Amino acid sequence: QLHLVESGGGLVQPGGSLRLSCVASGSIYNSYAMGWYRQAPGSERELVVSLITDGGSLRYADSVKGRFTLSRDIARNTLYLQMNSLKPDDTGVYYCNLIDRYRSVLWGQGTQVTVSS
Repeated sequence: QLHLVESGGGLVQPGGSLRLSCVASGSIYNSYAMGWYRQAPGSERELVVSLITDGGSLRYADSVKGRFTLSRDIARNTLYLQMNSLKPDDTGVYYCNLIDRYRSVLWGQGTQVTVSS
């Protein structure tokens, strides 16, 4: 089973940018779906962006449309989340998510993003 490791979180001022990375321990080429979720303090985990690779369906949360971009590097087994124009409401723990070809749901350990002046 694949393991996912996120990195790239940190403290950033409002309006700033961060790029999160999620490295898988094996190939993500045949994965069914992948994406990013986040969880703010006291809140449930919520979808940020998801990609269903079979058919290419890509969905962003309304709150991040136009600011966040999902990308992937299949050769490096890596998923990215470019976050621009960050807002305090974007603060939370960001989790990488992958559903493999066997429909197993995998999560990383999370990386903290704090947007504050």
